[in-house]
Amino acid sequence: MTAPTTTSTTTTTTGKTTTETTATETTTTELPTKTTFAELGVRDEIVRALAEQGIEHPFAIQELTLPLAMAGDDVIGQARTGMGKTFGFGVPLLHRITTRATEAPLTGVPRALIVVPTRELCLQVTGDLATAAKYLSADDGRRLSVVSIYGGRPYEPQIESLRAGADVVIGTPGRLLDLCQQGHLQLGGLSVLVLDEADEMLDLGFLPDIERILRQIPTDRQSMLFSATMPGPIITLARTFMNRPTHIRAEAPQSAATHDTTEQFVYRAHALDKIELVCRVLQAEGRGATMIFTRTKRTAQKVADELAERGFKVGTVHGDLNQDAREKALKAFRAGGVDVLVATDVAARGIDIDDVTHVINYQIPEDEQAYVHRIGRTGRAGKTGVAVTLVDWDELPRWSMIDKALGLDSPDPAETYSNSPHLYAELGIPAEASGTVGSARKSPVKRRAGSTGGDAPERKPATARSGARRRRTRGGEPVTGHPAGAPAPAADGGADGPSGSPEGNGATTRRRRRRRKPAEGGAVSAATTSD
Repeated sequence: MTAPTTTSTTTTTTGKTTTETTATETTTTELPTKTTFAELGVRDEIVRALAEQGIEHPFAIQELTLPLAMAGDDVIGQARTGMGKTFGFGVPLLHRITTRATEAPLTGVPRALIVVPTRELCLQVTGDLATAAKYLSADDGRRLSVVSIYGGRPYEPQIESLRAGADVVIGTPGRLLDLCQQGHLQLGGLSVLVLDEADEMLDLGFLPDIERILRQIPTDRQSMLFSATMPGPIITLARTFMNRPTHIRAEAPQSAATHDTTEQFVYRAHALDKIELVCRVLQAEGRGATMIFTRTKRTAQKVADELAERGFKVGTVHGDLNQDAREKALKAFRAGGVDVLVATDVAARGIDIDDVTHVINYQIPEDEQAYVHRIGRTGRAGKTGVAVTLVDWDELPRWSMIDKALGLDSPDPAETYSNSPHLYAELGIPAEASGTVGSARKSPVKRRAGSTGGDAPERKPATARSGARRRRTRGGEPVTGHPAGAPAPAADGGADGPSGSPEGNGATTRRRRRRRKPAEGGAVSAATTSD
């Protein structure tokens, strides 16, 4: 396989020069090349740490980025999700701050800052960089420290980590600004700044926070910006804080935004049949780790609960869960404890698992960029994947816009139900697949027959509800509920009678008073009745 060839064009905008480097051979940019990290001049300690993880050959975005980034140039890296952008900036960042230690000693004051949009991505990037920095040391002999700073966690442990020494800080904008204002995070010693998933930060409204962070760091620094898409506001931001950046795209400009290795299926599904349909998809042949995306937190939890009741091993990640629960679910998903993860778009960035085989869009995303990031969870690193999108009738207008923007050529999806033959044929679903698997988990309360709402507890028999049983009387005579003269059925207690009856236990006769209607003279008479 040949290495990708590149072309370089130079354009001048607002007095600043931008060099754009693009790969012209898409087939060679989507798989690792024969070049090694060692041949690119990466430090031996980093090469060794990556080799222990089975990472020896860089992906296209890494091979194109590393020589420029390690030389200290500002870089804009653009590649589809799952194509190795993290090491594209992480490896040169670690190489730079440790190689230039004589100029800027590693004393525990942050030398590099990576800003990410979500907590999940923060944890993923921290893990990757900690892996690559395994054998790197600071000037005082301690191991190079990589610290994560994000919301949803107590401040104290993060403050202690900064005080103990933080050479590389990865964080979300809000928590970074909080710790800066409190004086715990010092940004004056930075030599490298990275903005990761910049388009997501734009979507989440973080650009004002980013600008506030930029005002607190030295202007004499190296800056890198990485993103899957490059909307206009991001390009404008790059021009304001970067110095003649080299724009590297790891695929040809005309290539599709989604992975060619991901097979996409779009079905028009009825809301009341979606769960049944999803259950069938989860039983497809070869189905491995699967992510299901919803637009709302409530729907995510509802889908997860339904699937759990039907016997699937499922976890969930959404904004209503505390950070501990979210991290626990992601850890179980990565470890294989659960093989289905239901999530809102908060998890579309930051789930870096190469063996996700299926992505299901239970609800379609807001726009085409969100769609790209969702299905980018599968078909990563050259592997194949399947993306299934369920479009409800009221979602057709939005889907048409997404379809047109991405050129998917599927503006009118086929009407599909959980028993549609073409669903089974296209996704490789066995004919015997049903709505449950294994030993489905039973609900703690029994659902009433025909109920479409919440669960209702099963009513107990009268004899189970109470040890006593009351008899009805009318006019001093027992009332059985049967026509006059008809014998009453035998009591549940058999010959002994019910446990609360006088025949059964010799209990004293209960007496009660019943008021009668006033007589014509206005007097009220009371009658005493006995059982």
